[in-house]
Amino acid sequence: MKLKASLALAFGLLAAVAHADTELVVATVNNGHMIEMQKLTKHFEAANPGIKVKWVTLEEGVLRQRVTTDIATKGGQFDVMTIGMYETPIWGKKGWLTELKTDAAYDVDDLLPAMRNGLSVGGKLFAAPFYGESSMLMYRKDLADKAGVKVSDHPTWAQVKELAAKIHDPKKGVYGICLRGKPGWGDNMAFLSTLVNTHGGQWFDMNWKPQLESKPWKESINFYVDLLKNYGPPGSAANSFNEILALYNEGKCGMWIDATIAASFITDPKQSKVADKVAFAQAPTAVTPKGANWLWAWALAIPAGSQKSAEAQKFISWATSKDYINLVGKEVGWGNIPTGTRKSTYTHAEFLKVAKFAAAEKAAIDSANPADSTLPKSPYVGVQFAAIPEFQAIGTTVGQHMSAALAGKTSVDEALKASQVAADREMKKAGYYK
Repeated sequence: MKLKASLALAFGLLAAVAHADTELVVATVNNGHMIEMQKLTKHFEAANPGIKVKWVTLEEGVLRQRVTTDIATKGGQFDVMTIGMYETPIWGKKGWLTELKTDAAYDVDDLLPAMRNGLSVGGKLFAAPFYGESSMLMYRKDLADKAGVKVSDHPTWAQVKELAAKIHDPKKGVYGICLRGKPGWGDNMAFLSTLVNTHGGQWFDMNWKPQLESKPWKESINFYVDLLKNYGPPGSAANSFNEILALYNEGKCGMWIDATIAASFITDPKQSKVADKVAFAQAPTAVTPKGANWLWAWALAIPAGSQKSAEAQKFISWATSKDYINLVGKEVGWGNIPTGTRKSTYTHAEFLKVAKFAAAEKAAIDSANPADSTLPKSPYVGVQFAAIPEFQAIGTTVGQHMSAALAGKTSVDEALKASQVAADREMKKAGYYK
């Protein structure tokens, strides 16, 4: 009897080991949509007994650093990584990511084409979009009406400057326009790259030579510095998305060109004092509509080093599905769903009821083309960045020079000259040319 009992115990222990939970480690960014996903993960775990999700939540800059180091060294710390449209094509080409295989229920054809293409390499999907964005003009319709100006759905930068001058009233605490000034390749340079694109410029020519002292760059940066100096809030050189969002919600910005994701916050009466006074248009254009508005997605991907690829696929399919969007709509509210990923979102009656920005957001995303974002032909993919490993360092350095020019610490010409020298040095070092 003792032997039977021992064997039963041994088999029981083996069975327990065989059914031990698989722990998926997910690295993500500390923003509202991702934090919401963590709260809702209990639904995934309930539907997938045997899989437990462990979250590593990091600030954006730290996240980029950690996941880049881990994937380049094949560290294997993470099973699912939150990455963007910059990393996906680079890492996918290097074989650092596992191709995502989706089933019929996932409905990959429902993904917005701009998102699917931006996260694919050679027609293969390497990351699934959790939320997507472009950029657009968000403006105070009450102030434009008072100034007697009807804002076009497709405004020009000249028209934006004219309106900024008319509604700028610092004595009453209203600034004509708010734009990013804080240095960073994904910060002030995300916005400034689109401004340069629409003025007919580019980061690199077909020989990979940096173009930072070209006419479109000089025109764009002079226009930007002049615009914010005359009609922007003081201290613009330190303002990024969150700082401007706070100003806008306080009623201090007449206009703002930035991420479409901001629309849900500035139209939320719980957060915004001007929620009922906001209207939307496409990002302004100058010489060309090409590259006038950016394209970005926070997306979920599986590093090639993960030993839990099948479980990671299940999690990504859940978190980026139509069902997940419906779950957020029901549990949190339709004004809080992650947008910018699926066609079906923009036909959903509950969402359209609360999102007066929906049509403008979708039009902006649909119009962005990372493969053709500049008037002269460019050798790189990307609208507000060039998808090459060296761009991070170059974009960060140039961002610092542009912020210094905006703060009046240096002239625009000097800032562009220093940027050109730095970019040229980096590209030569990387072997793009001698």
